[in-house]
Amino acid sequence: MRKLLFVLVVIPLTVLLFTACDQITPFTPTPVANTSDIPYIFKNGKLTVLMENSLNSFFIYKGRKMGFEYEILKAFARDKGLELVVKTVPKQNEYIDLLNRYEGDLIACNFVMTKSRKDKVNFSIPYFKTPQVLIQRKKENDQDEFIDDVNDLANHEICILENSVFHERLMHLQHEIGDTILLQLENDYESQEELMELVAEGIVDYTVVSKNLADINLHFYSNLDASVAVSFNQKIGFAARKNNPLLIQELNEWLKKFMRKPVFKTIKSKYFFKSELRQQSKKAILNLKKGIISPYDAEFKKIAKKYHWDWILLSSQAYHESHFNPNAVSFGGAYGILQFIPSTGAKYHVYPDSPVEVQIDAAMRKMKNEYHFWKGIPDTLQRMKFSHASYNAGRGHIIDAQRLALKNHLDPYRWDKNVEEMVLKLSHHQYYRDPVVRNGSFKGTVTYHYVKEIFKRAEDWKLIYK
Repeated sequence: MRKLLFVLVVIPLTVLLFTACDQITPFTPTPVANTSDIPYIFKNGKLTVLMENSLNSFFIYKGRKMGFEYEILKAFARDKGLELVVKTVPKQNEYIDLLNRYEGDLIACNFVMTKSRKDKVNFSIPYFKTPQVLIQRKKENDQDEFIDDVNDLANHEICILENSVFHERLMHLQHEIGDTILLQLENDYESQEELMELVAEGIVDYTVVSKNLADINLHFYSNLDASVAVSFNQKIGFAARKNNPLLIQELNEWLKKFMRKPVFKTIKSKYFFKSELRQQSKKAILNLKKGIISPYDAEFKKIAKKYHWDWILLSSQAYHESHFNPNAVSFGGAYGILQFIPSTGAKYHVYPDSPVEVQIDAAMRKMKNEYHFWKGIPDTLQRMKFSHASYNAGRGHIIDAQRLALKNHLDPYRWDKNVEEMVLKLSHHQYYRDPVVRNGSFKGTVTYHYVKEIFKRAEDWKLIYK
């Protein structure tokens, strides 16, 4: 892959600071510590976990720390009175070495239990069992090729990370189907999530990931299919050093109880079961020629006027967020007609059962706050686009994109064809691991299309609306 040479020019930009009860630190090597399993961990008061920057492991969404494994271990740390410290690690082939150098206490990176790994680390009981699946684009017409049987993989090129469990599996699969699978082995990417994005963008045709990771990512890539399994169910768990048996024992005892609790089922459902939100699009009420956009036109007009806002633009945003469904709950637990995450909703005094007018008013107040935050953007339209972007992504990721724009000789105060281009890059490791990026990787395609579609839809509605 082509390497880019950056020249850093420092110009002051607004900086967003996040605070939380747990710490997040980028990985930096430290001297080997003399730990002694659980006694040391409890004495130190910290549980340090080596995690992957991915949707299954750990990520930041609208300023909120999330991830299926993160939420499990956060609950474990809380129950044991420990502070959770997260260290994100670039590549899976580095985890065991870093663990055995005492850089962390546990590995949590969608870690598949293989025989070779069991020889090097102690695994917890599995928290998940999942097969590997083929990732390909959905068939749009009769001319598009679509693989629905693993035997048809013969002589097709599949892009995977070299020396990964997926590489190992496809090597075995070749023997099982009695034919050659062409393997495009990658070292320039850090995760299978990045390869999924390449498939979504049409850069490569196929990759393979664990189904649980595919299920989360399908929330963001509607053009991808993950229906073809290429393996049996594989066990996924957490891992500790061989000389830390008490930690695994403590974790196993806790996991056995935790996985029977409703809270575990709730967390699992949030990440791995498709939201009903995507099914609402055909239920939205639109009759522009008769002067009707939604059942809540009166509320949108009243509240937009109160805050000196464009009510059609606000309606377009609500359509994008929930298709005018005030009871919608989406990935990440966002709720309502304009999709508040719980912590933000509480700040604006809006909850899942709040009346529609209250939901809209709260969203409008948040939009005005975003607009005020970006007061340094001189152009009004560009400032509006920054406001919508940070409503969707959280300010931290947009500020990161500004810094990248500056570093790459783009205008950090212009969204169109400048900062939006850097937002797209935030899912690529060569960008999100740039020193100027402080909030990790981000599915920038979501925010990129969010802003574009809201403004385009509003323009279209204004042309038709009577």
